[in-house]
Amino acid sequence: MSLASDSELAGAAKRGSDRAFEQLARRHSAALRTFLRGVCRNQALADDIAQDALIRAWRRLDQLRDENAFRSWLFGIGWRLASEERRASGRRAKREEDWVETQAQTLAEGLSAEESLALEAAMQTLSPDQRACISLCLAQGWSHGEAAVVLDMPVGTIKSHIKRGRAKLLAALGGEDER
Repeated sequence: MSLASDSELAGAAKRGSDRAFEQLARRHSAALRTFLRGVCRNQALADDIAQDALIRAWRRLDQLRDENAFRSWLFGIGWRLASEERRASGRRAKREEDWVETQAQTLAEGLSAEESLALEAAMQTLSPDQRACISLCLAQGWSHGEAAVVLDMPVGTIKSHIKRGRAKLLAALGGEDER
């Protein structure tokens, strides 16, 4: 590892030295990853965010005001990226929840409020793939082939998801398979 200080390396990196930035990245990446793993509680995600933070730092070196503060500046970038990911993850989860609710409502048309709530709860027990197949094929009347194209799955997989998902729904709702 170089004997140069962060300040010296950051100054050289700002002047275009790839080698200086590489040394800074090597010097701080392990600590950055450790910090982000604690924040994210997901090693792979933390490693991805750390890599993104290093790339963003490289691209935005001109925004580094205090070359003595490279480490805190880099960790700040990592923190902001992790925060953005948490917000995005929350939005994805909300969209998934809304989608499941909409699909359950479609399936529940003509059912009582109690039956509709039971169906919605039962849909939550299915895997995302099963929910998607049930929703498209049973609730919306799509063919297995159409669902296979949209979901990018083989037709046999669509049929398996429907069969297993339908069985789980029937079991959860206390129904019997009429086939």
